[in-house]
Amino acid sequence: MSKNSNYNISVEAEAFFIAEQSVPEQNQYAFAYRITIRNAGAVPAKLLTRHWIITDANGKIQEVRGKGVVGEQPHLRPGESFQYTSGAVIETPVGTMQGSYQLIADDGARFEAEIPAFTLAVPRILH
Repeated sequence: MSKNSNYNISVEAEAFFIAEQSVPEQNQYAFAYRITIRNAGAVPAKLLTRHWIITDANGKIQEVRGKGVVGEQPHLRPGESFQYTSGAVIETPVGTMQGSYQLIADDGARFEAEIPAFTLAVPRILH
């Protein structure tokens, strides 16, 4: 895993509660999240896989691994970004998501981009 400026992918996340798809009485809280992946490095790279760690307020962890994101494996040249929206369902009104993307640069180097932790929260649940 390389940590130099050639291989630099930044990840931003924004989460939204989806009341219409949530059933609090059954401990089902649905959230959408919008992710922006930007190639801030010097080498074009293709996103291969994702690894998510989703934790609810009870400490229950769901791990999700898979190929690409939303059925795509975006190839990003330096300065380009890719945005997508997906979702998660947890058993509590508050939780967190974090993880990583695995990428391969056009020069053959494989590297990882961290997805910083972000909060899933029903509005007005946190002060």
